[in-house]
Amino acid sequence: MIQSGAKMLLDKIKNRTAVVGVVGLGYVGLPLAVLQAKTGYRVLGIDEVAEKVARVNAGKSYISDVDETELRQAVSAGRLSATTEFEVLRGCDAVLICVPTPLTPNKEPDISAVVKVTREVAKHAHPDLLVVLESTTYPGTTEEVMVPILTQGGLKVGQDLFVAFSPERVDPGNRSFTTHNTYKVVGGVTPACLDIARTFYEQSIVKIFPVSSPRIAEMTKVFENVFRSVNIALVNELAILCDRMGLNVYEVIDAAATKNFGFMPFYPGPGVGGHCIPLDPYYLAWKSKEYDLHTRFIELAGEINEGMPYYVVAKLQRLLNRRGRCLNGAEIMVLGVTYKADVADPRETPARKVMELLHREGARLSYADPYTPTMMVEGHSYEAVEVTADRLARSDCALILTAHSAFDFDLIVRHAPLVLDTRNGTRHVKGSTANVVLL
Repeated sequence: MIQSGAKMLLDKIKNRTAVVGVVGLGYVGLPLAVLQAKTGYRVLGIDEVAEKVARVNAGKSYISDVDETELRQAVSAGRLSATTEFEVLRGCDAVLICVPTPLTPNKEPDISAVVKVTREVAKHAHPDLLVVLESTTYPGTTEEVMVPILTQGGLKVGQDLFVAFSPERVDPGNRSFTTHNTYKVVGGVTPACLDIARTFYEQSIVKIFPVSSPRIAEMTKVFENVFRSVNIALVNELAILCDRMGLNVYEVIDAAATKNFGFMPFYPGPGVGGHCIPLDPYYLAWKSKEYDLHTRFIELAGEINEGMPYYVVAKLQRLLNRRGRCLNGAEIMVLGVTYKADVADPRETPARKVMELLHREGARLSYADPYTPTMMVEGHSYEAVEVTADRLARSDCALILTAHSAFDFDLIVRHAPLVLDTRNGTRHVKGSTANVVLL
């Protein structure tokens, strides 16, 4: 039975008078904050980075998936504002936590940001408050880590404090599936927690999929990314085998994809990037050891994907050797350094590792990327250059690591003496591609 306080919270949620706090204004938090503001809620964004706060309050977007016009409208209408101060949580009816959950150098979960924010929420918590963690994490975080902190002041979960986990499902650059129309998985600590969290998300998101607990929701998110990691590793290993056999791996994949059932195409690359796929499988691998299980399949996939930058550099070295050129001193023009095409997101990009390895081997590097004006590699700062016929002709190799649509691949193939294409970006080039080598 819903308590009277919970009913008041539900009424605020349904009539859009609830005040929503969004902690963390990054790739997940800012789009979510704008969506909630568009829904009609008053949204208070909280971030420790003062520059982000200032840009939000000025109506200036720094996330490609956030339309600046929508952001500006939300700010000017008084529905969205940002601050670095957690005290504003006292006036919030719902708090959505969207902070980073990286790995330590030893590939163990680092949920320090989640713990820090949870302590701040607990400090300013009050009855009839909804708290939802959206950050990807290992199963058990919400109930084992957050709930004990949130209840230290005497609030009872399911009676006057409502806690849930609802994983973000953000695909940067995807215009077809956004937060608004992607299924939202929600798991509450108690039935009342689930009811309130589900009702909240139903106001702004088209499809809600409730599950029986936060642990199910947490496992769901990690499993989604493990699925991708394992399949990418499989196709990366296939690419290495096809290289040795003299086969075009992309032609193999395209042919296999004609099967109407039982096959889903994945494509090889120089490694994996973004905040999810390179990190999340290790969260599950770490947690599994608590149950005396070593997830060998998951960890092997991570090893294969992490080895791809080394494979790319070794292949480039072989190609140059065949041309009588040494990698040490070679002019390598890197094309694309973000982790994904047409997205200004360099997080965990494999391009950085490839460039680090090339730098250590003494290669003379330059790079072009319309989304990344500067890049630090091995303590050396690089500035993006323009892709010109002359610069390509003077290089020993054009190395395609991210196939941005802004690149003129015909120009690249026409003028570079050698092209190592790790993304199949040159597939539509007209004319001779004799100088192009695929991954």
